[in-house]
Amino acid sequence: MNMTMRTDAPANDPHVADSHELIRVHGARENNLRDVSVEIPKRRLTVFTGVSGSGKSSLVFDTIAAESQRMINETYSAFVQGFMPTLGRPDVDVLDGLTTAIIVDQQRMGADPRSTVGTATDAHAMLRILFSRLGTPHIGSPKAFSFNVASISGAGAVSVERGGKTVKERREFSVTGGMCPRCEGRGTVSDLDLTQLFDDSLSLNEGALTVPGYKTGGWNHRLYTECGLYDADKPIRTFTKRQLDDFLYRAPTRMKIAGINMTYEGLVPRIQKSMLAKDREGMQPHIRAFVDRAVTFAVCPECEGTRLTEAARSSKIEGVSIADACAMQISDLAEWVRSLAEPSVAPLLASLRHTLDSFVEIGLGYLSLDRPAGTLSGGEAQRVKMIRHLGSSLTDVTYVFDEPTIGLHPHDIQRMNELLLRLRDKGNTVLVVEHKPEAIAIADHVVDLGPGAGTAGGTVCFEGTVQELRASGTLTGRHLDDRAAVKDTVRKPTGSLEIRGATAHNLRNVDVDIPLGVLCVVTGVAGSGKSSLVHGSIPAGAEVVSVDQAPIRGSRRSNPATYTGLLEPIRKAFAKANDVKPALFSANSEGACPTCNGAGVVYTDLAMMAGVTTTCEECEGRRFQTSVLEYTFGGRNIAEVLAMSVTEAEEFFGTGEARTPAAHRILERMSDVGLGYLTLGQPLTTLSGGERQRLKLATHMADKGGVYVLDEPTTGLHLADVEQLLGLLDRLVDSGKSVIVVEHHQAVMAHADWIVDLGPGAGHDGGRVVFEGTPADLVAARSTLTGEHLAAYVGA
Repeated sequence: MNMTMRTDAPANDPHVADSHELIRVHGARENNLRDVSVEIPKRRLTVFTGVSGSGKSSLVFDTIAAESQRMINETYSAFVQGFMPTLGRPDVDVLDGLTTAIIVDQQRMGADPRSTVGTATDAHAMLRILFSRLGTPHIGSPKAFSFNVASISGAGAVSVERGGKTVKERREFSVTGGMCPRCEGRGTVSDLDLTQLFDDSLSLNEGALTVPGYKTGGWNHRLYTECGLYDADKPIRTFTKRQLDDFLYRAPTRMKIAGINMTYEGLVPRIQKSMLAKDREGMQPHIRAFVDRAVTFAVCPECEGTRLTEAARSSKIEGVSIADACAMQISDLAEWVRSLAEPSVAPLLASLRHTLDSFVEIGLGYLSLDRPAGTLSGGEAQRVKMIRHLGSSLTDVTYVFDEPTIGLHPHDIQRMNELLLRLRDKGNTVLVVEHKPEAIAIADHVVDLGPGAGTAGGTVCFEGTVQELRASGTLTGRHLDDRAAVKDTVRKPTGSLEIRGATAHNLRNVDVDIPLGVLCVVTGVAGSGKSSLVHGSIPAGAEVVSVDQAPIRGSRRSNPATYTGLLEPIRKAFAKANDVKPALFSANSEGACPTCNGAGVVYTDLAMMAGVTTTCEECEGRRFQTSVLEYTFGGRNIAEVLAMSVTEAEEFFGTGEARTPAAHRILERMSDVGLGYLTLGQPLTTLSGGERQRLKLATHMADKGGVYVLDEPTTGLHLADVEQLLGLLDRLVDSGKSVIVVEHHQAVMAHADWIVDLGPGAGHDGGRVVFEGTPADLVAARSTLTGEHLAAYVGA
């Protein structure tokens, strides 16, 4: 073998392995992307900007991150892949230079009542081990401190094969868990108000049951009227004690009812299983309204809301139980853990300290470990997910963030920027979808998508540095240095909403008068008590329309037309014009294409491989039967109407023979919130977070209520869209409504008539009103963190 080295190449040439410095994307066509090609530098911080709906998420999440995850999944065996979500290959020609992608998105954490901040971050697991080692008295293993593990024990005979013989032996086992037996680890107990379930003055046959889904004649109703355990013609109040017990609480019993073998069960356990065991947010509106009426929640009297058994609460370290530790503010808990010096558990203490310090560093020191995960905002949930990555030793990883500054006060954005730069400086590629100018300013590289949204977007308008973006003339470049001015004159209030003695969460007996008839902004650092004040303390019966950040629930069959109720007047108009049934014009009902069942596409499941989606050959993706498409209204069939944009449809239903006032009013509201580019039949699953919230706002604008409470409506909005939102808020106020906005965006603060600033800090350092007055007064005083940042923003 010839071992002589080549001498013709220069000695300082880079190694070929160092030449892969770019992530190359060529011909991306996912969602609305139009053959997008970009080259993204590795080990740099790249920010993706553009109006809401321009294709940022389609490029970053649905193309780059999705392909990285798909390729990693393919390295596992087919058996393991069968347990993983199947991911299809994105619609892209070339994806080159990918690295492992870690996605930190805004998806809220599950609303399971047993999921807390502690269980979601492993901090609770470490605390349980700590108490099982150091707690006195010693009560057992870490399971004894877990509110998700119930105590069980048992004994009996088991058969064992030994020496060719079967021998029976008596065995006993027991597991000591920490779950409170009364509330089953939930911390609250629920009781049903029986008066909301039935009218005891009526008989069952007279319609005594008032539970949704238990209508006279239905199977749920017949189960109770035909069971034979009591007389269905007698008023319920005349039942004997035995009959009432059978009706309300009888254990599941197999019996023949109406000639069919069925399981009879008392009304109360049946409702608890069918309704109360479900996530409230996932219920249909009428079921949710019933549950809110019928169920009363109270703190568990046995565990006092700690979720733990008395034994778990009795074991202490230096006078502190695990329940006390989980209830502490995390910044205080970190100090307590730091005070523990026990060599036998030194590695555990070091790891726990690091996790708790990460909470404080990322700006979540005001939380407690027993805070239910479902109550975190989108921004808080995203930052909780970031914690496990802060101390990671991984390098050459691609971190993908979806608007990490959401829900952050300008004071906290600087800290978030430092964390993103720290991840980059470790040698990682950081991709950020972002709108805030303070976050765009730290980018090494900017990719601006647009120029518009929906079909008007999907192209790369600009690639380069932040300085080059400012001079580029793109929509983002023109608005990057926009600064709203503080109003010279503000509106006069027409009244006030009085909040007295508010103590929800960290509020400290707050008394405040929120002015009505004006645009009022409630602000303050994250965790200062804004949501507790606005959502948790407004008096009942104040006719408040609340538009929060809870995600819209909808399948791929749902679209803007079905969600807003727009399809109803459209179907009726088509039915009246053609003298047929309205159900024909629903792709989820009689008019659906029989081949694809109204989906427009046919899904083929390929087990552990990604499923294949093909356009239905029968209806060519139009979702309706051919016979239905022959019916027209205003010269268009139903499929053509659903393919219109909101702007087109607004014109179509506003004038001429297709004039439909009910549909036009809904379309006007959708235009007002900046959704004119959406098509009526676009699946809800393809909408961005900002688009979904504005769609929710459009539906609520028709609600009867004088006070609108909006929770960070600028979420997911481009700088140019914020101007349109301010115009919408002004129109709402000018029409006689009162608008209360929980917001951190300085353009909204400057535009307000009145500001309520909470603080001065977060958690137990907050919960007080530190300023009330006009934005001009706040800027002049500069007495709070908000005042300082707002003054810098408006250039005062």
